[in-house]
Amino acid sequence: MSVETANGNGVPRSASFLDVKSTVEADVPPSKRAKTAAVVNLLEGRKAVQESENEIAEVVIVCEPEQASLMMGGLHPRGSLYERPVNIDTAKQQHAEFRNVLRAHGVKVLTVREILAHNVDTNMSARVDLEELVFSALSYEMAAGQDLMALAEADRHYLSDAYKREVISQMGTSQLIDTVMINPTVSLLPSYRDTGFTATYTFEPLSNLVYTRDQQVTTCKGIVMGRLRSAQRQREVQVMRFCFNKLGMAVAGEIKEPGYLEGGDFFPMSRDLAMAGIGLRSNLEACKQLMDEDLLGTRRFAVVRDDFDQHQDRMHLDCVFSVLSDTCCIMLSDIMGDKSATRRLVDEYTRDPETGKYKLTREGVEFSAFIAGEGYAIIPITNEHQLQYACNVLNLGDSRIVSVHPPSARQIVRDPRFKGDVQVIDFSSITSMYGSVHCASQVVKRIPRK
Repeated sequence: MSVETANGNGVPRSASFLDVKSTVEADVPPSKRAKTAAVVNLLEGRKAVQESENEIAEVVIVCEPEQASLMMGGLHPRGSLYERPVNIDTAKQQHAEFRNVLRAHGVKVLTVREILAHNVDTNMSARVDLEELVFSALSYEMAAGQDLMALAEADRHYLSDAYKREVISQMGTSQLIDTVMINPTVSLLPSYRDTGFTATYTFEPLSNLVYTRDQQVTTCKGIVMGRLRSAQRQREVQVMRFCFNKLGMAVAGEIKEPGYLEGGDFFPMSRDLAMAGIGLRSNLEACKQLMDEDLLGTRRFAVVRDDFDQHQDRMHLDCVFSVLSDTCCIMLSDIMGDKSATRRLVDEYTRDPETGKYKLTREGVEFSAFIAGEGYAIIPITNEHQLQYACNVLNLGDSRIVSVHPPSARQIVRDPRFKGDVQVIDFSSITSMYGSVHCASQVVKRIPRK
């Protein structure tokens, strides 16, 4: 049996590499692949689509915990939006097992690093595209209080774009990707000896990119790039968009200022209904853009308002709710009912078939009543269990659920209204960064029902 190796050096290709390779080459004739210089558009005919959380997941993008960026984020967890200190080695092991579980269910799992690296060593277009991404991530500047024009002209070259491109052109693939992940700024102080400069370094690591849910949403119309509320996460959207372009997965649209949209707030329920939570992270302006630019592809759109809570522990809709099947879901019990102090309220918009515009048709419906009215049985999750990420499960389709919380998993499978199965994994080092399996995965393609 032959084993595909990396660059012929005898090291076996990772499972993620093989998934990326098979995904970008799908449905493209070998003759066309051989003639294609660019990496983009290699996924012709394979459109990103997600009509329901209970459809079969086919392609999922994740970001394995990156050593450099995660190490920096772990130096001060609170300043990096983490819940608790993180053990990087354990996080990498747990994430690898997560990917194995997804693959065991037949899902193609693509990691951000493998997408960025794909074909870079063999395809100059791929190499140049990645170099351009690195160019935007790497900055040179004079140290504070220093005047660039005071330097000799020959020395000014070492702060120029031309010199930066020269440096980048000599980087290896891993070095290029590491630079994207840490966003370094090099500050230069004239030393008047040795090489003429002394450098100091600052970094803006993508320490939350492990949560690939948030940078975009996948709707019936395709991928819509989001706009993240936290300043330190803004560059994540650029990196993910680069990945989609490289895979040939067309981006249907993007959220613009003053809109904010994070993927943890979005749920595709069916061809008829999509939902988005607004409150601490996403806002109504983004929802209006989704409707006005026809980026949903559904007849109805439910905006789930978090007017009364807006707490970090319940920052996204997927922190308090998840779909288990076409007729069953889980929901934080504390937010249920008209008398709940932290209740969510739903405004429903319906698309006019003649004008194509969405109009408000219902307003202020209590969330659990709305969901029950859609035909879902609700399994209530206690506050104690919600804080242990019981609600943040990943549905791989046909009620195949991945959870990180054994007690709530038992509760779900014991409920006669749930007809599927739940697999529990240890994700404790990942959840220390304030997210679980739904947060750590972006399903970009589910198989639509006929």
